[in-house]
Amino acid sequence: MFDQLEQHPGARLLFLLACLVVVIYGVKFAAPILLPSSLALFLAVLSLPVMLFLRRRGVPAWGAISLTVLVNVAVVGLLILLASSSFTELQTQIPRYATRLQELQASAIDWVVKGLGLPLGSFAPTDLVKAEDIVNFAGNAVGRIAQFLSMTFLVFLVMIFMLSEANVFPDKFRYALGDSANMDRLGKVVQEMQSYLFIKTAISLATGLLLGAWAFLLGLDFPVLLGLMAFLMNYVPTVGSIIAAIPALLLSLILVGTLPHLLLVALGYVVVNTILGNILEPHLMGRRLGLSTLVVILSLLFWGWAWGPLGALLSVPLTVIVKIWLENTRDLRWVAVLLDKSPPAPVASSDVGELAQN
Repeated sequence: MFDQLEQHPGARLLFLLACLVVVIYGVKFAAPILLPSSLALFLAVLSLPVMLFLRRRGVPAWGAISLTVLVNVAVVGLLILLASSSFTELQTQIPRYATRLQELQASAIDWVVKGLGLPLGSFAPTDLVKAEDIVNFAGNAVGRIAQFLSMTFLVFLVMIFMLSEANVFPDKFRYALGDSANMDRLGKVVQEMQSYLFIKTAISLATGLLLGAWAFLLGLDFPVLLGLMAFLMNYVPTVGSIIAAIPALLLSLILVGTLPHLLLVALGYVVVNTILGNILEPHLMGRRLGLSTLVVILSLLFWGWAWGPLGALLSVPLTVIVKIWLENTRDLRWVAVLLDKSPPAPVASSDVGELAQN
């Protein structure tokens, strides 16, 4: 069969497309299993250095795993504790915010009609901002967050078993793959995954802390929630920073309502995201872990369609991990080049000769 496909490139293309469709719908259908498993994998990869450090210090395997999981539970619990009180207060304040937004809309339309003399009032929608829609949207968002929290038990459970198998996996792969070159490639993939997730998480944490502190200094409500949103949305390049800034700008309009304050809030988001996201992060990660802007948008749409809001949040880390795997697979390396920001630098003929000799 495969010999016939090699002789007919068109049939081979159709076969590959059919396989791609099956994989895509398999990813969507298996979302209840794959999504918590992916979250557990990210936490396990980030926590693996901590567990290995404890093991090198003579801590037994069960003790190292327990301490590592407790650290993760403590961090997640702290975030939940900080955000829970803000969520409760937010639900009580949403109707007031929605009413204030309606007043701002009415005053903006009145200014356009009377101040500029434009006949906007005859066709402008007066119910563009509906209080009930905002309340429902906020309720749905809180419900999704509660759904995510209910998944945390399953995530930590899977993570425990992943960490318990971490010491056995190298021997299993060494026996299964056999070739030392394949083991070197696998180790390189894991190392690059750890590097990417660690740098991305550190930059996201710094972004959340700085923007939360900026919101607090400017007198905005719920600075903890704004910082948490900035932390989470930083995993989505370009689009995430814009989404994270919208609630802060809306709160500035509602609470203060002056242009200087609005510009000051926007300036803080621009400066922090520019320095950390556009300068420091690419410098730490290097070109190889970058993605094309088009690929970022498409991955956001795909993973959001397949796995919902959490999939959209994990879209770029998932795509980067896939890209790392493709880069270390010889016959699929060309796909990784298509996902990259720019094509790799041309290799000089002398370098090619050295590579051939090696």
